[in-house]
Amino acid sequence: MILQLFSGQTKDTLAEKILLYQLPIGGWGKQLEDKSVVDYKLPIDKNLLRKIKETGDDHATIDNQATSREIKALIKAYNTTKNPAYLSAAEKGIKYLLLMQYKNGGFPQYYPNKGLYRKQITYNDDAMINALTVLYYAANGKNNFDVINSELRNKSQIAINKGIDCILRTQVLQKGISTIWADQYNEITMKPEKARAFEPISLASAESVGIVRFLMLQPATPEIELAVKSALKWFKANKIEGYSYNVTKQNGKNLRVLKQEKNSVVWSRFYDIETNVPIFGDRDGTVKYNYNDISEERRNGYSWYIDFAKKLIDVDYPKWLLENNLKD
Repeated sequence: MILQLFSGQTKDTLAEKILLYQLPIGGWGKQLEDKSVVDYKLPIDKNLLRKIKETGDDHATIDNQATSREIKALIKAYNTTKNPAYLSAAEKGIKYLLLMQYKNGGFPQYYPNKGLYRKQITYNDDAMINALTVLYYAANGKNNFDVINSELRNKSQIAINKGIDCILRTQVLQKGISTIWADQYNEITMKPEKARAFEPISLASAESVGIVRFLMLQPATPEIELAVKSALKWFKANKIEGYSYNVTKQNGKNLRVLKQEKNSVVWSRFYDIETNVPIFGDRDGTVKYNYNDISEERRNGYSWYIDFAKKLIDVDYPKWLLENNLKD
């Protein structure tokens, strides 16, 4: 909703809320100080405003699309209203992304909070790719990001180059052969690490799809060509045919069901990093090799299979080859 004020200044109601939630460091959190989830649908009352003001920089993150979604929303609002406050806040958000990037090109899940796994280079839930995509828009003036000042656009391109270098360096090798990527990596050694108890060191199929698609946006250098083709070869070799994975409702609860289904194909969320065997983590830190062996809470509380790598193989990859005049 857009409101025209008597002063002549146009305001966007969502963007106005986003301005309130922006943290001093420039990023946004996915939670407030009291652990409540950031929800822009909620009306701003005195109690909520107090909670927002009490939330500090340690909550700034790129997890769950935080910061990237706000920057994109502000750019969209600025394009509609030309309200300079929205552009200024978006540029401050981009500066936060540039600030949090490691020298090796990786992005932590949180910054400046370094507790637990928050400091790891994080591909999990597309965190790093979401950040790099915003910087890609800024550097290339895409999706209305052409309004970003030239200095930030240049810095964004430098950050993208560093990010791509990190991506290429962290592609997992098996006996010298490139495969896909892990969920998270040590920020210093750049070696795969575990995060939450149920997220073991592994090859992560879901996040790797996003990584490949981001690489496909870039000029097809020999290094990027090799990385993309190697990943696609891995996806083709490790698909699980004849199964589907869906969420169904039963007694008011979401149940995730893996069942046999002709002509369907899925990939396990996690694969053993050395053997490519599907693996499943549980709350107690144990690793199971059978989906039905993990606890009911984790089995229904986490997505353990994906199917969208099929579109990557069938649609995105052939299109990329054609556009870049490449052969499989």
